[in-house]
This record gives sequence, C-alpha cells and structure tokens, in this order.
Amino acid sequence: MKKSLLALTLGGLGIGITEFVMMGLLPDIAKDLNITIPQAGHLISAYALGVVIGAPLLVVIAGSYPPKKILMVLMIMFTGFNAFSAFAPDYHTMFAARLLAGLPHGAFFGVGSVVASRIAEKGKEAQSVSLMFAGLTIANVIGVPLGTYIGHNYSWRYTFIIIVIVGLVTLLSLKSWMPNLPATKNRDLGKELNFFKLPESWLIILMIAIGTGGLFSWYSYIAPLLTEVSGFSANSITYILVVAGLGMLVGNFIGGKLADKISPAKATIALLIAMSVSLVIVHYVSGNQVLAIIMTFVTGAIAFAAASPIQMLMINTAKGSEMLAASVSQASFNIGNALGAFLGGLPLAAGYDYTSPVSVGAIMALTGAAFAWMLIARSKRVSKLNYA
Repeated sequence: MKKSLLALTLGGLGIGITEFVMMGLLPDIAKDLNITIPQAGHLISAYALGVVIGAPLLVVIAGSYPPKKILMVLMIMFTGFNAFSAFAPDYHTMFAARLLAGLPHGAFFGVGSVVASRIAEKGKEAQSVSLMFAGLTIANVIGVPLGTYIGHNYSWRYTFIIIVIVGLVTLLSLKSWMPNLPATKNRDLGKELNFFKLPESWLIILMIAIGTGGLFSWYSYIAPLLTEVSGFSANSITYILVVAGLGMLVGNFIGGKLADKISPAKATIALLIAMSVSLVIVHYVSGNQVLAIIMTFVTGAIAFAAASPIQMLMINTAKGSEMLAASVSQASFNIGNALGAFLGGLPLAAGYDYTSPVSVGAIMALTGAAFAWMLIARSKRVSKLNYA
C-alpha cells in the first residue's frame, strides 16, 4: 500500500471509531449522563447532522486549497472536537460536542476519495478508494470493540481520548506521507454547484440517505438487540462487534472489486437488495445466539460492500466537482445514519422490542434499491450518461 493511502486509512480509522463506537457505548453513556437509551441515540444523530452540515460547506470553503492542506486542517478539527467530547459534563454539552466532531468527517472522506482515485492505477480507482474506507472497517474490527470494552469496564471518556491519539497520529502521517497535489486551478464555484441541478445527483443522494439508513437502523441498536433479544452478556458485545467489524472489512474489499468489475450502479442495487434480505433474516433469527453471530458478520459485510461503489457512483456523476460530490455522498451517508437511528428508535419508544429497528432498516434498504433502479433506468434513457 502507498504511504499516502495509509495516511487516509488512518484518518478513516479515527473517524470510524468515533462514529461507530457510539453504538456499543449507548448503555454506558446513557447511564453516566442520566438519560434514556433513545435519548443517547440522539447523540448518534447529532454527529450525523454535523457531517451533513460540514461536508459540503467545508469543501466549498476550502476547495481552492491544495488537498494536503485541506486534509490536515480537517484532521485538526476532528482531533480537537473529539477532545471536547471526552470531557463533556452533561447531555447538552455532549450533543454539541458530537455535532462539532461530525463537521470534518464528510469533507475528509470527500477530499480523500478524490485524492485516492487520482493516485490509483488505471482501472483500480474503486479499489484505491476502498483502501481509504478500510480504515472504517479496521475501526470496527479493532477500535470499536476496544473502545466498547474500555467504556464498559472503565469509562467511555477514555475511549474518546484514544480517538484523539489516533487523530494526532493521522495528522503526522498526512504531513509526512501525503503528496503535495496541486490545488484546483481556475475554480468555478458556480459550475461546481450545478451538480445539485442534476436529477441523477438527487437520486443518488436519496438512495444513500434512505438505503444506508437500513444499516444504521440495525447497528445503532445492536448492543441492546444482542443483550435483550439474543441473551448475550454486556461483556460479550465487545467480541461480537469484532465479528461485525470483520464482516465489514471483508465486504469493503469485495465492494471495491465488484465496482471495478461491473458498474457501480449495478453493484449498488444488488447490495442494497441483499442488505434488505439480510436484515429481514436478522429480525427472525436474533433469538438464536449462533445465527445472530453469523448474521452479524453477513450483514456487516453486505452493508460495507456498498461503500466504495456508492462513492465511485457519486464521483462519476460529478465531472468537474468531484470533491463536492464525494463530500455530499458522505453527508448523505450520515443523513442515513441520523434517519436510521431516529426511525429505528420510534418503535422502541412505542414499546416494541429491539428487533423492531431491524425491520425498519430492511424497508429503508429496499427503498434505497428502488432509487438505484430509477437511476439505472434513467441512464438508459439519457445516452450521454453511463451509470448502468
């Protein structure tokens, strides 16, 4: 692996830990801050809202600077705001801290995706992007389970201190290894913003926001699902999250190869349908511990296999405004994060059990597949586009 890609992978690692560890720490944070688990779920939504706000805004502001400088500033923001989270004394402060910590997330992946595709070998762009997203999956194999273990047995605040350390290491790696790619010359912001006038752009945004919400409706409440329905102990969650992370790691690389072999659009629709089917199975087998663990691996693999195809689909849609489009893709992922956590929490608040968010997720993934189908159908009518 090129060292420049390794720096992006480290950034993905830190971002992955801070985003996904919240799911495993929900009971601990809820207890410490004296709030309910559905209220703690709002902290997941706060982070996602920060991504939605920060992704396009920061790219628009910083888009004329060299990519290396942009990435380093974003990582400074990431590190500082996660330090704020570590010392938040109450729910409202923690909500603000999570909102701010989410601001650099989408812009980092947006700029990083374009950088990864530019330095990739011809025909391996999606695989190069998948190496950056590998940081997210490694986070779910190592960082999230470790952070969950520390949160259960010591303090969830120590977990955020670890995230700060990862941020500092990433910052040094970017400074040392990231090539000095030139800034965009003769940047035309108005032309870049024309991206939002494309119907295809909005189809992809809706596909991501609703479709990937299926993942977050399941994963946001995975800890209580496994303890209350499957009957695992709280200490077992750490090890089961490793299983989920391994699935995500495997799925991420499969998705990158699949998107390079067939079209990103076809890969996306197939994977969203598979995610819906997987979540339906999770709903019915969670009472069996063996099957619950198997489906945790499978669902994680399918969900993250879609990451690289979706990112390449967005980049290919937006010639001339790739960084903005890639950041919007990340914002859309986190709209899905917020929607999944919120909509998945509604049946819980109404008194249903912890399998109910999974059912919500299956519907969301299938709806996302419908938007992917609409995109492919449109591409067949518009000959100059080549998504299908």
